[in-house]
Amino acid sequence: MNISEAVAARILDLCKQKNITVNKLSTLSGVTQSTVNDIVNRKAKNIGIVTIKKLCDGFEMTISDFFNTDDFKKLEQELY
Repeated sequence: MNISEAVAARILDLCKQKNITVNKLSTLSGVTQSTVNDIVNRKAKNIGIVTIKKLCDGFEMTISDFFNTDDFKKLEQELY
């Protein structure tokens, strides 16, 4: 799993946990629906930290909480 896949999976998991749609997350976070869709559909490869911070605000959580999962802890270095 790469970072883009891990972010997409985390967003979808949090939406499920909080019982909200991706569209609702877009509204709550102020991130455009097309951007959120690109992230969760794994079309966005370089997701900016500002975007992730806005999504975290929409989830009412910290960036630390967002990244505090086994998936992120197990990521290997990505060399392009």
